[in-house]
Amino acid sequence: MDNSRASAPRVAVFRKEHFNAAHRLNNPNWSDEKNTRVYGKCNNPNYHGHNYELIVQVTGPVDDETGYVIDMKLLGDLIKEHVTDRFDHKNLNLDTEEFADLNPSAENIAIVIYNILRNQLSEGLDLKIRLYETERNFVEYPV
Repeated sequence: MDNSRASAPRVAVFRKEHFNAAHRLNNPNWSDEKNTRVYGKCNNPNYHGHNYELIVQVTGPVDDETGYVIDMKLLGDLIKEHVTDRFDHKNLNLDTEEFADLNPSAENIAIVIYNILRNQLSEGLDLKIRLYETERNFVEYPV
């Protein structure tokens, strides 16, 4: 990164997307009783779904030439290609390799999305994921 970009003001930009997905929270090392006690309805053997709201925050210096931290169209395209196309209308437990052996809690979904998108952004940009599982329940990564 050149010095002019390093000293440029840092700004956070946000892109909001959504996807719908089913999942089941279950620890295969536990008994059915313990899974039910810990996860309740989220352990339903027939799965259940959420309308996830995803907010992707990218923070970085403002480019002198474009006036952008990141082109929002590019960010939207990255999210669509690498997140929503991958997870929308899927059973996370059954249809995705990311959750074949990883419990698809909101926390783990946020970490997976972060890791996917982190690889698509330049090192000079910071990334934060906010994932709403319901209107009242959401997670952020990293903190």
